[in-house]
Formats: sequence, structure tokens, C-alpha cells
Amino acid sequence: MSWKGWIALILGIWFIVAAFIPGMLGLGNLINDLVVGIILAIVGFMMIPSGSAWQGWIIGIIGGIWMIVAAFIPFITHGHNASLWNDLIVGIIVVIFSLFERSKKNA
Repeated sequence: MSWKGWIALILGIWFIVAAFIPGMLGLGNLINDLVVGIILAIVGFMMIPSGSAWQGWIIGIIGGIWMIVAAFIPFITHGHNASLWNDLIVGIIVVIFSLFERSKKNA
């Protein structure tokens, strides 16, 4: 059982739920959070039994870095501070966990 898989699954579910929170509504944010949340949840679910390293890199590259970049795209956040901070903070957390996966693999 991989605890990193569980964290990715939880963060993916959070993005799916956050897409529908009234303070963060907007079509760009809705689509972005749903797509990234589904990807994170699926990859996290795949990581739970095996803890495979390649899924950790997919989460870090696609999920984390994209969410950090997306936090600063006006079409996605629509000027909502809640969307910006949610995408930025969770994106940073995902990147940190992917770097942790990489450092553990090299050790």
C-alpha cells in the first residue's frame, strides 16, 4: 500500500469537489479542476496497491506543475482569489510529493 497514492487520490477528489464550490465557479476553473482532479484520482488509485514511481512523475508533471501555471491564467481563475490559491497550494503540494518520490527512487 502506497501512502503517496492515497494522498494523490485525496487531492484528486478535492479538485473534483472544489470545482463545484460556489466561491470558485467559472467555466474554465470547473473544467480545469474536473480534468486534473479525475487524472489525479485515477493515477492515485493506480498507485495505492503498487506504489509505482512512474505514476508519481505523471502526477508531478501533469497535475502539480499544470495547476501552478493554471493558477495564473485569467481565463481559468476568472479573478477569483479562492481559485488562484486553491490551484497554487494544491499544485505545490503535488509537486513536492512527486519530488519526494523521485528522491526516494534515487536513494
